[in-house]
Amino acid sequence: MKPFRMFFRSIRDAFKSVFRNFSLSLASISCISITLIIVAVALLVSLNVNNFTKLIKKDVTIVVFVNQKVDDSKLGVVKAKLEQIENIEKIDYKSKEQLKNEMMATSSELDAIMNEYGDSENPLKDTFQVTVKDIEQIEKTASTIKRIEGIDSINYGESWVNKLLSTFKILEKGTIAAVILLILVNVFLIINTIKLTIFSRKREISIMRVVGASNFSIKMPFVIEGMILGFLGSIIPILVIIYGYYGFYQHFDGQLFSPIIKLVEPTPFVYMISLIILAIGIVVGMIGSARAVRKYLKI
Repeated sequence: MKPFRMFFRSIRDAFKSVFRNFSLSLASISCISITLIIVAVALLVSLNVNNFTKLIKKDVTIVVFVNQKVDDSKLGVVKAKLEQIENIEKIDYKSKEQLKNEMMATSSELDAIMNEYGDSENPLKDTFQVTVKDIEQIEKTASTIKRIEGIDSINYGESWVNKLLSTFKILEKGTIAAVILLILVNVFLIINTIKLTIFSRKREISIMRVVGASNFSIKMPFVIEGMILGFLGSIIPILVIIYGYYGFYQHFDGQLFSPIIKLVEPTPFVYMISLIILAIGIVVGMIGSARAVRKYLKI
């Protein structure tokens, strides 16, 4: 029962201390709020960049041109062989007649040109539009497709895709590194702010030592106080995340610049980020308080 009484007494003392040292507590809460807003924005940007790259990767397709000598009876064989390739997710077939009609619908000039060709004279080729599961393996998949009998040629913009992949890798690594760096910097700032807050109460802790209080009974209220400061400091960043991101998403109609660059839907995205920010605030507050009591006050 004694440990429970001590724990609840520590919670009571921690709340009293927060209000008794209101100006110092407010300074710590403000620092935590500002730094956590920066971390939250970095997380939002990072996860949206990752979402952009995933969506763009899904849109990359291999256009497979079938040899004109392949008749309808052999088209099924070609498609069956494509379906056997492990990395292929989806196959869409378009006949040369469909392609001709689509081209004619794009402009009057093309309509006039293509009208000169009858069905037997159509210079276009039947095509399969192939979507791959893993874009990293697209070159290997394209090589496998080339070896299928009846395939005339393929096109997936090799040089463009390679540049795209290298750019995505840089973006993904860069955003992750930036988020980690910001978190570390903000953790350092929060911890040092709480250390200064507790250091200003060195006399109070010295009196507790003189009257015979144990290290644990001295540390516990401060650790809980750090947790409370972290929790309170997380409230404003969480509100900024939820309402700010919802407003941003609705203002831009869920996309930036073009339909290709889509934002992550707010629900449950903002709540996941909010939980991360809350956890960072509470844990860093506790760690900052514990380190300050142990190292700076030599307990």
